[in-house]
Amino acid sequence: MTVMQTTPAATDDTTPADICSAPPRRPPRPDGQDHYTISEVVAFTGLTAHTLRWYERIGLMPHVDRSHTGQRRYSNRDLEWLDFVTKLRLTGMPVADMVRYAELVREGESTYGERRELLEATRRDVLGRIAELRDTLAVLDRKISFYANEGTTR
Repeated sequence: MTVMQTTPAATDDTTPADICSAPPRRPPRPDGQDHYTISEVVAFTGLTAHTLRWYERIGLMPHVDRSHTGQRRYSNRDLEWLDFVTKLRLTGMPVADMVRYAELVREGESTYGERRELLEATRRDVLGRIAELRDTLAVLDRKISFYANEGTTR
């Protein structure tokens, strides 16, 4: 089982699913034919092979299937999880929190509250950084305007 599998596949509209609000990129192969090598995942995700192995080692990407020769074989669900993890990295979420989130997903539905709290804390951090960036952008805009006006008056 991968960390994205928290509930059985939905057979009706009443079953909640632990998914990202934005749909992940469309995988290159349909389910059932989704056996990607590490180099294919590198090309698809932009992550390095070293990063993928590290994610597996620290428990962020647990249980990657293996071929009969021991090569990693990633699935579409693994690609979806990696897409989500990449989004978490962009938020600035510490790796330890990402690993904790992955552990909570594996523990099942009883951890929904704790997962929500972790994501809400990250959201607050992101909103704070956005506010800082807006302030920084305003300073840059003022400076650009100053130099644009000074350059035309001389």
